[in-house]
Order: sequence, then C-alpha cells, then structure tokens
Amino acid sequence: MRLLLVEDDDHVAAALSAVLARHGFDVTHARSGEEALQALLPDRGAPYAVVLLDLGLPDQDGFEVCGRIRKRAATPVIMVTARADTRSKIHGLNLGADDYVVKPYDTGELLARIHAVARRTPHTDGVPDEQHDTDGPRALRLGPLTVELPNRQAVVDGTPVPLTRKEFDLLALLAQRPGVVFRREQIISEVWRTSWEGTGRTLEVHVASLRSKLGLPALIETVRGVGYKLVVPAA
Repeated sequence: MRLLLVEDDDHVAAALSAVLARHGFDVTHARSGEEALQALLPDRGAPYAVVLLDLGLPDQDGFEVCGRIRKRAATPVIMVTARADTRSKIHGLNLGADDYVVKPYDTGELLARIHAVARRTPHTDGVPDEQHDTDGPRALRLGPLTVELPNRQAVVDGTPVPLTRKEFDLLALLAQRPGVVFRREQIISEVWRTSWEGTGRTLEVHVASLRSKLGLPALIETVRGVGYKLVVPAA
C-alpha cells in the first residue's frame, strides 16, 4: 500500500516512516504542501492509498493543502497534528479530511485508522468519485432537490450546489430513505465511520451547512433526542 507522508520534521518523518515500512507500507515523504501536491499528480506513478497530512507546513497551511487535494482527488486524507482544539478538528473534517489524529498518538491506533479509511474508500486510483459509475439508482428526485449519486452532485431547481465530501455523504444517506429517522450514532457511524466523541458537534455543523447551502431550511428535520430525517420539500 502506497502512503504519502506530509511532514516537515525530518526526525518525526524518519521514525514514522520506519514504523510504517515495517508494517508493509511504501512511504513517500513530502516536506511541504507543494511537494505533496506534486507527488499526487497522475503522472507520478501508482496512486496513494492514504495521505498523512501534518498541518504545520513551511509553505502553506495544511488546511489549504487538504482543500486542494480534495478538489483534484478522492485519496483519503488523515490529518496528523498537534492541534487538539475542537475548532481545528471540525474545520479539517469540513474540508474533506477522512480522519483527524492528534499528536502524540499511539502508533497502533494510527495504523488502525489508516487501514480503516483505506478499507472504506471504494476507489483507490486517485480519481474523484464523480468520475466513477455506481450501481443502483442514479438520481434521487425529492421535490426541487435532485441528488445525483454517480457524480456526487446536489441540484436545486436545476442549479448545482457545491458540497463538501462529507456534506454530500450525509445528504445521500438521508435522501435514500426520506421520512426515516436516522439516529445520531447511526449517521456518525455510516458517514464518518467512527464513534469519536468530537464528531457529534461536527454532525450539527454539517446539517446546518446543508440547510444553508441548499436553501431548504426545512429539508433536514431535527428529531429531538434521537437524530435527523429528510423531509421531502414541496416542489
């Protein structure tokens, strides 16, 4: 499994690379954001299964790097950083990071998280999901809202609405069973694939963002003490 480690501290990178190599990973070390983005270009060999991304990079903030990665590839990104505040975690996940690990960390846990995000990512060829076809219904039409599953696009009254990766995953989950109440724990498990306590607040942020971006504030109804459900809006 190829892994891209984005870390400006050579000592940290060397130690982690040695551990990852012992567990069968083929590690490429990038010391800056630009170096990481260059390594992810399609002509740079086989695609990476996972990117481990530090936030404190010398040329640009890791958040910016994550956003640029997400625009060009579906490669899973795990932020590995000393920034432990909740705001940074939420911001990173909103930008499309698949997981967020705070330093210092247990190596065994980091390895488990790497395998988890790689396992749940259906396409590891570095191509964004919208370029792949999928089985099942191609589009869900819910009043003025259409959720196009193959190209991961939400459309309201004929106008595409740009969503982050997790925002679309959340919308698609609810839209496939309109009217059904999803428990918060179930949503967190299916969309974020984790029971991490910090994700609860992230779920609220994503719901609020969907309501705002889609211009349909009544689309996702809060079921107090339980979770959320999608209410089909009037055409």
